[in-house]
Amino acid sequence: MKYLIYFELCVSFVNLFLYISIVGFETIDTTLGFVSKPLNESNFIIQKPYDVPLEQRYSYSHGVHKLWVIKTDKPHSETSNTNPRSEIRIQGYDYSSGVWQFEGYGYVPCGTTGVSIMQVFGSAPPNATTTMLRVYNSSLYYYKDPMIIPDLYNKWFRFNVIHDVEQNNVKVYVDGVLKYEGCGHSGTSHYFKCGVYTQDHASFYMESRWKNIRVLEKYY
Repeated sequence: MKYLIYFELCVSFVNLFLYISIVGFETIDTTLGFVSKPLNESNFIIQKPYDVPLEQRYSYSHGVHKLWVIKTDKPHSETSNTNPRSEIRIQGYDYSSGVWQFEGYGYVPCGTTGVSIMQVFGSAPPNATTTMLRVYNSSLYYYKDPMIIPDLYNKWFRFNVIHDVEQNNVKVYVDGVLKYEGCGHSGTSHYFKCGVYTQDHASFYMESRWKNIRVLEKYY
């Protein structure tokens, strides 16, 4: 009798695991109910080491933004004490209320590590950001924990990051699957960034590529 009960419990746990797995991998269209904002070249401000020409840290070809940085680079301005970066700062859609969404297809080549590839900038002190998606040793993390996806290298992924300011809530989707949901870091002004921004334990060379970037606002 006890073996039958044990078997039935095992079957129940297996079924529960399968159910959670299926639900956890359900894809959705995160843009439903949102309005896509017009973007052009003037909305993409490139922040790169101040002492090198733009073409040495950024290129745009066939719809793909390629950004790279070296660990020993200077910051983006002579007065900054921040780490080296080559990032797209999306200008024109700073926000302090509402529900906003970043969408972009990102690609990280093998070897890039210790770097932020996407940010929701702005927060309450002492933080500077509400969200950071970082790469450590081939995996993508929300800051340093939790891990969002393994085996990131040399593949295109669609990233959707939704920030609800009033609810102080952030959701991260990868290829339409919810991979993270949690609280933000508050703050009164925010904007989106993507590229490479050096973090701890960084590789000497860091690179990410982006295409089909969109900014969306929830429609009420």
